Amino acid sequence: MTPQAKTMADALSREYFERALHVSPGGVHSPVRAFKGVGGTPIFFRSAEGATMTSVDGREYIDFCQSFGPLMLGHRDPEVMEAVEEMISTAWSFGACEPYSLKLAEWITSRLPWVEMLRFVSSGTEAVMSALRVARAATGRNRVLKFEGCYHGHSDSLLVKAGSGLAGVAASSSAGVSANVAGETLVAPLDDEEAVRGVFAEYGGEIAAVILEPLPANYGLLIQRREFIEETIRLARDHGALVIFDEVISGFRVALGGMAEVLGIRPDLVTYGKVIGGGFPVACYGGRRDLMELLAPVGPVYQAGTLSANPVGMRAGLATLQKIERVDAYGQLEERTARFCDALDSELLRRGSPVQVTRKASIFWLHSRTKETIRRIDQIPAGHADEFARIFHVALKGGVYLSPSGYEVNFMSLAHSDELLERAQKAILSAIGGPM
Repeated sequence: MTPQAKTMADALSREYFERALHVSPGGVHSPVRAFKGVGGTPIFFRSAEGATMTSVDGREYIDFCQSFGPLMLGHRDPEVMEAVEEMISTAWSFGACEPYSLKLAEWITSRLPWVEMLRFVSSGTEAVMSALRVARAATGRNRVLKFEGCYHGHSDSLLVKAGSGLAGVAASSSAGVSANVAGETLVAPLDDEEAVRGVFAEYGGEIAAVILEPLPANYGLLIQRREFIEETIRLARDHGALVIFDEVISGFRVALGGMAEVLGIRPDLVTYGKVIGGGFPVACYGGRRDLMELLAPVGPVYQAGTLSANPVGMRAGLATLQKIERVDAYGQLEERTARFCDALDSELLRRGSPVQVTRKASIFWLHSRTKETIRRIDQIPAGHADEFARIFHVALKGGVYLSPSGYEVNFMSLAHSDELLERAQKAILSAIGGPM
């Protein structure tokens, strides 16, 4: 592509973005898409296939964002597409009972023993919000304990951050969230058993549930020690609080049973999203039968959704999960991600680069190099975001699309071929620089 063509391409995305600013807040429908974390004008894409996306000007990019995680098979996998096209030619939405959600629910519950019952919703936010409502109803308590650096969607009670003063006290992290609502959520640091003990010592009898990303991946990839997770769960159960695993990202991504399977831990409730919809807006929450039967129309907890269990998403999700299981996607992705990330990290280390790669299963994160594993947000080096922004744009010029924030993770798919990964590694190394 000639320099003039590149300029025209940039101009086309700028034109779309300027138009979008007039009709949508910030020109986007989810904040990270605006490139605020990396600067510059966001690229508008017109199509995608496999491991690549094509921009409105016709330029192809190797995609490691993969719609922020759902696309384990890559964009528009042929088997999933066949199921989707067949469903669209049959029905789009019923607003009534249908067999497609039944088949997906039976598939999930037959494989995950801790999910005795589930309910489909349309987003991870909705799944978490509903699971917390069930937990409060089941325990008769109001408080929830979450952890700094874990993201659980944008419902009011979870848009909080650690406050000052007593351990656990929270403050709103968004305008429009009342102090009363924020006050019902307690916040503790990750990787700090003593702090969690302090919260339970102060508020143990008031806590309905502990909600935890067992693999925090929304503020970098903060891999937790098993001992921390196990102690947190022990404290919750000793105090009569429920344990909720938020596996919207890690569920069906790190293993068929997500981190619950990896850790061998049975949560009381769990939330899933992303992968279970195969790229369509599908999420669910599930868990113990006695808890799920608190939901209407069986029990007193109300939750509903006009487009919940949309048949197109149900068919896409089932086709995705069936293929993942059939082809042993986890073994393939583990090997592919390890080979790519370890080779990249070794070369960065050889060059004396200040950047390193952290990985878990098919998820990886580029960040400033540290001596110890980063497990808490206060351990992320100062200047990390600025350095990532520079890397992001140079990699972008080299045809690689990373998730557009230094605090977002990246995802491998089965569609990332050896040839594409070799190209991507060269582009990222060029972006990071350092002596050859």
